[in-house]
Amino acid sequence: MSTQSKTLALLGAMTAALSVAGAASAADQEKCFGVSMAGENGCAAGPGTTCAGTSKVDYQGNAWTLVPAGTCAEIELPAMEDGTARMGSLEALDRDLPMDM
Repeated sequence: MSTQSKTLALLGAMTAALSVAGAASAADQEKCFGVSMAGENGCAAGPGTTCAGTSKVDYQGNAWTLVPAGTCAEIELPAMEDGTARMGSLEALDRDLPMDM
């Protein structure tokens, strides 16, 4: 086997290993609704939005961000204006929605 062939085989193996590592880290994350700042959400921020970066208000309840698995409910958020605690959720929320929805 030539040096060039060995190099190509090594690069192919490294690429495959990195692909598997990337997939594993994505699997260790979950969608957490109601924790992203305006314009910093992942895809699908509810009606009136198209995709990533389209949430209109901070902590928009129907906008999500990927977080490490098992941490969504532990994320510390500021309380709502009326003093009610604000927490992340694994499902879309009906709180902190833009007025034009």
